[in-house]
This record gives sequence, C-alpha cells and structure tokens, in this order.
Amino acid sequence: MAELVFATGLSHAPGLTGWLDQAPEHEQKSLTDGFNKLGELLRASKPDLIIGIANDHVLNMPLHDLHDFCVGTAETWSGPAEWFRDWINVDPYTVQGASAIARKLFEGLGARGFDTTSKSDLLFDDNWSVPLKYLTPDYDIPLVPIHMNCVVPPVPSSQHCYAFGLAVKEIIENELPDGLRVAFMGTGGLSHDPGGPKYFDVDEEFDRWFLGLLEEGDPEKVLRECTMEKMIAAGDGGTSELIAWIATMGAVGTRPAKTICYEPSVALRCGMGCIYWEMDKETANV
Repeated sequence: MAELVFATGLSHAPGLTGWLDQAPEHEQKSLTDGFNKLGELLRASKPDLIIGIANDHVLNMPLHDLHDFCVGTAETWSGPAEWFRDWINVDPYTVQGASAIARKLFEGLGARGFDTTSKSDLLFDDNWSVPLKYLTPDYDIPLVPIHMNCVVPPVPSSQHCYAFGLAVKEIIENELPDGLRVAFMGTGGLSHDPGGPKYFDVDEEFDRWFLGLLEEGDPEKVLRECTMEKMIAAGDGGTSELIAWIATMGAVGTRPAKTICYEPSVALRCGMGCIYWEMDKETANV
C-alpha cells in the first residue's frame, strides 16, 4: 500500500510573492519563516509526490462545463500562466506530473460518486505557483493537481469536501503502488474578499477561530460549526477556499493541526498562514 506521509493547509494569495515588501517587516518575517519551515517539514517527509487541492479561480473550469473537482493528468506542468507572471512575481517553472497516479485518482473518485472531470492542460496561477515556490523551491517533487470549484454556486459543502479527502486517503492506501510516499496539500484562504466590499479588510477573529478549530482535532465540530455562511461572512469569494483545508482534514482524521504561522495581513489583502498535521503519529480515527 502507498502511505500518506505529510498533510498541510496553507494560503496562496498572490501578495505573498507579488508584493510581500508592502507588508510590515514583522509580517514579512513571520510568513517567510513560517512557509519556509513548512517546506522543510514537507521535504523531510521525503514524499514521492504531492497530491494538491486548490480552487480553480474559474480559470480552467468554464461556467458551461463546471464540476466540483478536476484532476490534472499531465506528465509535466509549467507555470505560472503567462498572464499571471508579473502579478505574482514567480519565475517560470516546470514540475513533473504523475499521469498514471492521476488517472487512478480520477477513476477512484468517480467510482465513489464524486463529480470529477480530468484535464491535461491546466493553467496554473497563484493557486500552485505560490505554494510550490516555498514548499518545493527546486520544483523536484511531482505534483498531481486537483482543481475545485469553491466560488460558483452550487459549491460543494464542507461535508462533501471532507468526504472527498477521506476518499483520496482510501485511494492512496488501497489503489496506489506499494511503497509510494504521498504528501497531501490543501491550499487557499484564509479570510479575504477579492474585489469585494471587504477587499481592504481581514477577519482576524474568524481566522484565529478557524485555526483553533483545526487544532482541536475534532472534524465533526469543524463540519458542524464552520459553515459556508460563516466563511462567506468573513470574506466572499475568497474565504470559502478553506474547503480545500477541510478536504485535507478528511485525510488525517482526528489528528490535531499544528499552526506554524498566521498574520492578518491587510497589506497582502488576505489572512495568511499555514498548518500541518503530524502523520508519523499513531493513526487517528476517521
């Protein structure tokens, strides 16, 4: 059986690379130190590949062909998409994919009833470019990207995303090659409202409450209390990206999350932070 060796949730807002110098120095240091530490922890787990889940920003799944999830099946990925390069200030990069693993995921998720499509030509923006720059600066760990809809109604519920993460874990353990070491990354959030009335605001109270929930290691409580309505109230069009973190939580069960860093960065137009779950502990209940 394959093994899930690392799991993380982290922000990917473009300010973290595009205009980090506009943030106060203490925020810059907190975030860069934190995200670099997260990268060290991920690489120390020696994964053979990363399975990532992030919102699509309506870039690859058009409104006339919308699905809850889209598994990327290419053998090689490149980014950022040209239009985004100056904005997010990330140099062009190439990262290997894992098409055979991606197809296994796609087939397994479909067999479990999830509304999933697949593509081999996904455009990458900040959703992958920002995390990869910090977590895999040499771009030397293959990536299977899963894009998700979290802004266009109907958005998959937190419960559905949690079940999705659990399904990914089942596929990893039962259907992927023996000995394969897998990291699972959910990226998006925290509170932000791109282009909306709260664009110049961050809901620090919500962010710290959400991080505290994950630190309790009680998925049922997270699903009961962190409703889509609460996420939208903290920042419409952006905060709901946190369902990617909830999907990752589905793969780790009752393990408590560990927060590495958090900053309510108005200058970066986003509550920014990252967490991880220790997977080398005794298997948690799901």
